[in-house]
Amino acid sequence: MRSQKLSSMVSIPGYHLSKELYNGSRTLVYRANRETDPKSVVIKLMKTAYPSFSELVHFRNQFTIAKNLNLPGIIQTYSLEPYQNGYALVMEDFGGVSLKEWGVESGELGLGGSVESLMEFLRIAIALCDALDILIHNRIIHKDIKPANILINPETKEVKLIDFSIASLLPRETQIFMSPNVLEGTLGYLSPEQTGRMNRGIDYRTDFYSLGVTFYELLSGQLPFQSHDPMELVHCHIAKLPPSPREVKSQKSKVKSEEIPQVLSDIVMKLMAKNAEDRYQSAFGLKYDLENCLAQLKETGKIESFPIAQRDVCDRFIIPEKLYGREHEVEILLKAFDRVTNNQTELMLVAGFSGIGKTAIVNEVHKPIVRQRGYFIKGKFDQFNRNIPFFAFVQAFRDLMGQLLSESDAHLSTWKNKILQVLGDQGQVILEVIPELEQIIGQQPPATELSASAAQNRFNLLLQRFIQVFTTKEHPLVIFLDDMQWADSASMKLIQVLMNDSKSGYLLLIGAYRDNEVSAAHPLMLTLDEIAKTNATINKITLAPLSEASLNQLIADTLNCSLKTTETLTKLVYQKTKGNPFFSTQFFKSLHQDRLIKFDLDSGSWQFNITQLKALALTDDVVDFMVLQLQKLPESTQDVLKLAACIGNQFDLATLAIVSEKSETETATYLWKALQEGLILPQSEVYKFYVGRETQDLVENSLTVNYKFLHDRVQQAAYALIPDPSYLIGISGLETQAQREVRYVD
Repeated sequence: MRSQKLSSMVSIPGYHLSKELYNGSRTLVYRANRETDPKSVVIKLMKTAYPSFSELVHFRNQFTIAKNLNLPGIIQTYSLEPYQNGYALVMEDFGGVSLKEWGVESGELGLGGSVESLMEFLRIAIALCDALDILIHNRIIHKDIKPANILINPETKEVKLIDFSIASLLPRETQIFMSPNVLEGTLGYLSPEQTGRMNRGIDYRTDFYSLGVTFYELLSGQLPFQSHDPMELVHCHIAKLPPSPREVKSQKSKVKSEEIPQVLSDIVMKLMAKNAEDRYQSAFGLKYDLENCLAQLKETGKIESFPIAQRDVCDRFIIPEKLYGREHEVEILLKAFDRVTNNQTELMLVAGFSGIGKTAIVNEVHKPIVRQRGYFIKGKFDQFNRNIPFFAFVQAFRDLMGQLLSESDAHLSTWKNKILQVLGDQGQVILEVIPELEQIIGQQPPATELSASAAQNRFNLLLQRFIQVFTTKEHPLVIFLDDMQWADSASMKLIQVLMNDSKSGYLLLIGAYRDNEVSAAHPLMLTLDEIAKTNATINKITLAPLSEASLNQLIADTLNCSLKTTETLTKLVYQKTKGNPFFSTQFFKSLHQDRLIKFDLDSGSWQFNITQLKALALTDDVVDFMVLQLQKLPESTQDVLKLAACIGNQFDLATLAIVSEKSETETATYLWKALQEGLILPQSEVYKFYVGRETQDLVENSLTVNYKFLHDRVQQAAYALIPDPSYLIGISGLETQAQREVRYVD
């Protein structure tokens, strides 16, 4: 939105506002002068009088990340000041306007195929490479690169990157599977992994994709994917190839598409590769190619094609997240989903040892779910909560409620009518276990009291009907139940009921379990035997350890070298881990952390000394190994992880702060190193509120900050750090749990 007149309603102590620069749906931006000196600044404000917690987090995050980046190409941030019920973010004023306003909308970049317009583009692109290189070296993932977040001074042509509201200081983030309406970032520029549908984490290379989309728009005058449907855009990003910039026939741009040099088009398409491994891996490699283009243009007035990415070398140790040696198993799972979309109901079992990769296989079903506009929900059974009925089902449907609540009011109204139609006046029965449902269907009358057995039968029937609401041709449903070896009896019965109801269709129930922990007499096996006696469709995938060849491929891909080069290293890793994917990747990662695998700048390659590696005395027990890794963390971090392990695989900051007898701010600070190492994972963006936080302000005692351990084995290792269960005596609520945990570790 273009600049507007200054609103007389806004007054900020210590500043004289001179001009309104931006008036959006959530924020206001003004040019102002400080009263203490004549310095011109830009002030960003929250527009609403009562900002949401998410808005508060975003403003704090912008300040926390940008305050120390006093470097060219990044907007300088001066202060974060209280303003009404929110914040005012004070930044430098270098006379910039957004690239979207200056270049995309106004046509200043022209792009009529002329030498001058292409030079303009290349100078801006090279400047953005420098800005991105700064972020990479400071371990920052921006996650929202687009023309609206790039400022340019129209006179000096200086370019600066702004808006770190959703940026991350973690080396890798996991995007939770959510509705497209609540995804972080801007949908038109979102990388495939940032959609949460790619079974891949988010690292610095997500910004290369968004930069590619930005270049695409600047060159062609339009975005690569044209759709107003959020789900369609998500599907395009993960599964469709756009026309190259040379092939675009845009009405907005003055450019003739064929006049865009082929090599420039190739550079943009490489940036926009679906898999992060296929994009540019360094800002230096990208900048080298762009500078080559600019040099040719200056010298000859045209750009001839040349092999791109020849100087693009990755010095980051990044283990690829693609699945190795699992092609057959993934194909089986995807075919099962295809059958379900044709009005089938199916139970797919995924069996294997802990750490064998069951969850990674199941998450591959995310991609086709987007195509079919289905829902994916998941729950995890807990070893110490087997007495709680429907434990994982409740988790899964609370997850679904979160997805529904992010949809439009029209869709929400449709769901409300469908749910009330099947539940009638008995909605309170379901609300008691899924309280979030009340936000959709409203308060319900008290349920009629029944005898225990009658109440249980009523609940089973209502829950079955409730589930059937979401199993339709328009929206197939996938329910993933993890750790079924710990399923409660009520859940077992419900699974039987769902599988016996062959009329409903459009339901894929995926159950993962550790087959080495169940015998023929185990309740799970007995339940499956009963289901097998009916006409229900049951299929099973049993995962074996990775072969040495698959592990070698993973290691060679990580180190970007030949399979022959890594054979001896692979033998060492395989000998220790027996091909268990979780153990293998953690072991491999530790070799790099201990600088036994290093990147050599002179040769531009990874180096390791196999003789030195063979001399190491390393355990081949995964829990003992993870204990050693945890012991490398600061003692304060180890202490809070011990307590977190006693709370459970998932835990919240408030509870952990109470049992550790620390403030929430202090506890979050102690957890930070474990977050950076990827040993625990945040379950929402709320954790960012505590990053760099030294004082209590604005929001107190009302936050729900949830974390989970990377894996059960990490939780076990954290518990194993406790020298004696008596360590926990006196900590409310944990002693009994700790005594139970001993069985878990043993």
